[in-house]
Amino acid sequence: MGLIRVLIVDDHPSVMEGTRAMLEKAGDIDVTISTSASEALSIIPDGRFDVMLFDLYMPQMNGLELAKEVLQTTPNAVILIYTGYDITPHFNLFMDSGVSGFVSKTATQDQLVTAIRCALRGEVVLPLGLLKELRRGTAAAGSADKPEATASITAKDIEILKHLAKGKSNREIADTMLMSQRSLEYGLTQIFQRLQVKSRVEAVVKAKELKILLSDDFL
Repeated sequence: MGLIRVLIVDDHPSVMEGTRAMLEKAGDIDVTISTSASEALSIIPDGRFDVMLFDLYMPQMNGLELAKEVLQTTPNAVILIYTGYDITPHFNLFMDSGVSGFVSKTATQDQLVTAIRCALRGEVVLPLGLLKELRRGTAAAGSADKPEATASITAKDIEILKHLAKGKSNREIADTMLMSQRSLEYGLTQIFQRLQVKSRVEAVVKAKELKILLSDDFL
């Protein structure tokens, strides 16, 4: 394989420079950096980048919004979300947005390079903790031996229920899950219907009874 061309978009210059230094130590990776989404959008269309790393939280346009913008014009773009935050609550949003995966800003040089190479091969590296969460969510949502209401609960519903169990407000949940408050309220309505309940408290209690939520989800 020839030179791998990577674009990093982050509003923290020191982070970008550190990441560029780690990647270019691999010898076959060339890195271009951009400090804003608008600047990135002006250079991405020329198609010279094999992989792009977008910071999740940026002013004006966050990484997911930038990814969606790019994918509208370049559907085959390989984009990784680059973040220092826990991505577990956002995983479904990442996948729905069309990105190819994500990488932590705490990743080592080997992990970072591996993430780049895997993305180019169409593969995704997942932290073990997240993999276990996804497995549990799938089991809870699709188990055939549980009531019909439980089987209809999606992984996104489970994320919302976990936040409810911790007593978070609608605004806090919407902000955490990177969605509008109206979308969250619609999601809650769907959850109430699926669980056949009428309130947040009833939903949490019912989810606990059905083992959709476990004890540690309330901590």
